[in-house]
Amino acid sequence: MKFYWLTLGVLCVWRITHLLNAEDGPADVIVRLRRFAGGGFWGDLLDCFYCLSLWVAAPFAVLIGGDGVERLLLWPALSAGAILLERVTRETPPVPPAVFIEDKENSGVMLRKEQASAPGSDGDPPARSDDRTAR
Repeated sequence: MKFYWLTLGVLCVWRITHLLNAEDGPADVIVRLRRFAGGGFWGDLLDCFYCLSLWVAAPFAVLIGGDGVERLLLWPALSAGAILLERVTRETPPVPPAVFIEDKENSGVMLRKEQASAPGSDGDPPARSDDRTAR
């Protein structure tokens, strides 16, 4: 297989997958197709670029590949190339910076109150009422 055919296959798989997944199409034909597909298997397939690229890559692998092993290996390779192109060309909105607001300090106020120990206490916590060793 020539590198030309591999490049052409990746570009074709990316273009068709991107058209079906993210574009409206001429006269909104693709939008109507996605609405018709609904929320079942076909609708979920059209919503997932990764899944759809596998299905689109299969016929291209059959057409471009020479023998059975090459076709089998070419199928995920064409899908992976289309996914890489999608990641590089996808417009991602900028992530806004995190908002940090610091509360004002109350000067002269203790954060924790000291616990006064009972007279005659050695600092051990009092025994629980269900403690069987106290009997």
